[in-house]
Order: sequence, then structure tokens, then C-alpha cells
Amino acid sequence: MAAPMTATQLVTALKEEGLVVEHVGDWRTHNRNHKGPWGPVHGVMIHHTVTSGETKTVRLCQHGYPGLPGPLCHGVIAKSGTIHLVGYGRTNHAGLGDDDVLEAVVGERALPPDNESNTDGNRYFYGFECENLGDGEDPWPEAQLDSIERACAAICRHHDWEPGAAIGHLEWQPGKIDPRGFSMDTMRERIGTRLDNQTKPPVKPKPRPPFPGRAAFGPGKNNVHIKRLGEQLVRKGYARHYRLGPSRTWGEADRRNVQAFQRAHPQLRADADGYPGPLTWHLLWS
Repeated sequence: MAAPMTATQLVTALKEEGLVVEHVGDWRTHNRNHKGPWGPVHGVMIHHTVTSGETKTVRLCQHGYPGLPGPLCHGVIAKSGTIHLVGYGRTNHAGLGDDDVLEAVVGERALPPDNESNTDGNRYFYGFECENLGDGEDPWPEAQLDSIERACAAICRHHDWEPGAAIGHLEWQPGKIDPRGFSMDTMRERIGTRLDNQTKPPVKPKPRPPFPGRAAFGPGKNNVHIKRLGEQLVRKGYARHYRLGPSRTWGEADRRNVQAFQRAHPQLRADADGYPGPLTWHLLWS
């Protein structure tokens, strides 16, 4: 029996495994906990999204769709290899599955056929949705497979689980085919190899873009610097005022998110007007 990682522990574990992690909106408090408990956790489940396009996929997994509200997972693993965290807590990813499979995961035994849907998987599993059409033809780039391996290994390493704690949706719920296009047996072998190597690779920091000047921001402005600013605010967790996410056009949501970031930093608090200057820009990328 294992208590779920805290949100901070999850981020730390993923980054220490060498992954690039993006923070999407208020992901730390975005969950389905009102529908039931999350935990104890016993494993991590891999899915494919039946979508293409990183932005579209992340938005779908964050918000869900009619009949299945989001978040639809804890993290989205894009074809680029980036992990976008969209939820923390109970998420709508696993659904009902086979209690015999759960017992095998807990007991670290070979998985039996999944022929029943009688157990709440949303309670017991971390979930990652992976950007792929799931038609057996859409490729799985090595960068994405590497991130799946690293994400599963990070969680298994934290909980001291064997690779068998990583399963596919198709191994949990009858009728499911995901992830389609690679073998979970092969993925578990990769996870095992990584766990045998206790050396965690260093995280490569993203370079800080040059400050474009104060004139790039404000009412009526439209440029790539505004979108870059907004995307970094999302990564840092200061995106609560966005409804659809960052864009190239300056809006009041941008100003309020910048102001929230400034108010959270003593060096900026006295001039927290919501318009980025050189120091705000520097600290955003620190």
C-alpha cells in the first residue's frame, strides 16, 4: 500500500529522471476527488489519446469532453517527449477494470487476462495519456517512448516498485486497445533496465530568451513575445486567469497573471503592475 506522491514530489521525480515538465494551468488542484478517493496507489497506467497535435491534445486531456470531464490523466506525454502536467489527484483515465489484474500488480506477478470491469482504476493508478492516433500506423517517436520509460521509472523508483507496476490500459479494461503501436512487455523491459541504473541524468535547463523590451507588452500589442511570456507563466503555475491559454495578443489575463507572479516575489512586489520588466523576465526563467 502506497500513499500518492505529493504534487511537488511528482514534479521532482520526473525532473530527476531527466524529463522536461510543463505545468498546465492550476494542475495541482485540478482533479475529480469529489467522485471518490485517490489512493492507495499501486501502479501507473499508459494510454493513447486518439488525437494529433500537442496543444490540442493537452487541452483535451486538461478539460475532457461531454460525458467525460477532465482531467483525463495526470500528465500528457507529447510526441516531442515533453510531459504536460494537467491534473493531480483522482483523474478520469483508468475507469473500471479487472480486480485480478490489480491483485497481480500489487503482488508483482504476471498479469492475467483482463476479463472483468469491477474495480475503480482511477483510485489506484497514476495515468499518462500519450499523443498518438492509436491506429497502429501513427509513429511513436523515440523521444516519446523514452519519456514514457522515464516517467514510469520515476514513479516506480519513488515507490520502490518493480517494472510490472507499469501497465497499459488494454491490460486493465476489457475492450481497450491502448497503447497501440508498441509493446508494454518491451516497455517494461526498458523500465527495468533504467531502474537497474541508479544514476539519474542531469536535467538540461531551457535557455532564457532575451528580454524584448517593455514596449512589447500592453494593450493592443500582438507578438510572439507575449505568447512566450504566457507559456512560461503556465509552466511556473501562474495561469489561473487564462481561459483558453496564452496567445500572441496581450490581454487583461496576461497582466493579471504577471501581477500574481510579481506579487509572489519580494523583489517585484513594490512595482507589481502586471507589466514585465527585465527583472520579472529574468526571474520567470530562473
